Amino acid sequence: MKTRTLPLVAAVAALSLGGCASVVNDPTQSLRIETKTADGRMVTGADCSLTGDRGTMSARSGETLPVRRSAADIDIVCRQAGQPEAAARVISRANAGFAGNLILGGGIGMIVDHKTGSAYTYPSWVQLVFGRTLVFDRSAERDGLPVPGVEVGRQQAAR
Repeated sequence: MKTRTLPLVAAVAALSLGGCASVVNDPTQSLRIETKTADGRMVTGADCSLTGDRGTMSARSGETLPVRRSAADIDIVCRQAGQPEAAARVISRANAGFAGNLILGGGIGMIVDHKTGSAYTYPSWVQLVFGRTLVFDRSAERDGLPVPGVEVGRQQAAR
């Protein structure tokens, strides 16, 4: 009887220690960044800077890039000649893998997933608007559509 329960106990311990989100999610996720003018025209190729607790990276609008998962939000600033700056905050939210640790009773897994960032997910598609500061929250994400941004405040037009 003991020889049958040992593999089961070992399997449960491995799942708990490994963290559910770490097993299910990659350490990175894809983020599509697009930019638009205030009147809604798409602008590709704007220089964008993404800053989070994992560092700063550069991209061009119109690209989909891998970003490191983290509990911290990402700030994005995009610049294009002749346009005022476009700024955004992309909100990080706990994902289902993190909640899976609760079901499996994996307190250690929750800690591992939090530290590695695999427990969190950002919106997958955002559209920044020149001259505006927007917040994008994954909770508003719908399949096949960009996440709607909520305006924080108007920026001054570049002079």
